[in-house]
Amino acid sequence: MVLVVGALILAVILGVFLLIPRDRKSAYSKTVHPNVNTNKASKLYSKTEVSLHNKRTDCWIIIKNKVYDVTSYVEEHPGGDAILGHAGDDSTEGFYGYASIN
Repeated sequence: MVLVVGALILAVILGVFLLIPRDRKSAYSKTVHPNVNTNKASKLYSKTEVSLHNKRTDCWIIIKNKVYDVTSYVEEHPGGDAILGHAGDDSTEGFYGYASIN
């Protein structure tokens, strides 16, 4: 029981870390905010521009039309290299699961 509670607490903490919106955009415009404490205006990126950031050392993902620079998180991802499967692409389904986005 203690393990289940501990796992749930860890999942919530990691979920909050990943769900903190860094920018707000329209459908095919994306933003990247590599530093959460930055007070600069958001920059818009096309899906093509985001697709260029598809490596372990430069990894951006799109979740619900928002772009996240997750480069610093790649090595800590609990699913290992699974995060790289959608690097530079839309990861909404992988993040939330197929049933929860439909």
